[in-house]
Amino acid sequence: MTTRRLDGTFNFRDVGGLPLKGGGTTRSGILYRSDALGNLTARGVEQLAASDIGVVVDFRTPMERRLAPDRLPTSRPLQSVVLPLLEGTFNDTAQQAANDALEGRANAALPSDAVADTMAQLPTLGEVYVRMLEHGASSFAGAARLVAAVSAGRRSAVLVHCSAGKDRTGVATAILLDAIGVTRDAVVADYAASEKRLAGTWSEGVYGQLRQMGVPLTAHVKDLISTTPPRPRSRRRSHGSKITRAGRRSICAQAG
Repeated sequence: MTTRRLDGTFNFRDVGGLPLKGGGTTRSGILYRSDALGNLTARGVEQLAASDIGVVVDFRTPMERRLAPDRLPTSRPLQSVVLPLLEGTFNDTAQQAANDALEGRANAALPSDAVADTMAQLPTLGEVYVRMLEHGASSFAGAARLVAAVSAGRRSAVLVHCSAGKDRTGVATAILLDAIGVTRDAVVADYAASEKRLAGTWSEGVYGQLRQMGVPLTAHVKDLISTTPPRPRSRRRSHGSKITRAGRRSICAQAG
């Protein structure tokens, strides 16, 4: 039986039921995607324990995991697999300053030079995705192997997540769905659904943390945090096709 909710998450869903190019739909109870599990309520932990999920794949960096570790049930063992993506996205000084601020060692405010350095180095959303494809092949392949094992008959479903469940999780999920023949429209719709799910409480909470740290909430920053651009314009579709093709090549190369 598929799991429909984990209390304390905002971007959790089963990717079953999506249309395939050759007819039919993807199976439910195989692959779930989510934002981080560190804010699961007691009820959410119980729901996870009672679910069909047996493997949790975490795409976050070591710093992210240390600051906000997943809350996993103790009533039954879950396999936790760490496949980090986007390590070293920001410069070391800004990243360490952010770490200090989040841990309360710098009055929750970043030094102005760290803010300036970070803002100057912010990539676009497209650059973030390209960087993932260039450096994340082993992580994507590892996730694909785990999902393939479920499809081959293992009982435990796989849940993949990062912090927001939007970019790293979104790209990984899109690559997996594209590889098994999900229609392009359905892949794009699943990706784009994260923006609506993250709007409101989740996004405002992150914006508040950034304000406290002295980070200006520019349109660029907001795009990186909470935006999943809707259906690409026609001029961008070839770029999307290149990403999914590159993702399949990455998986094939790593999986051998």
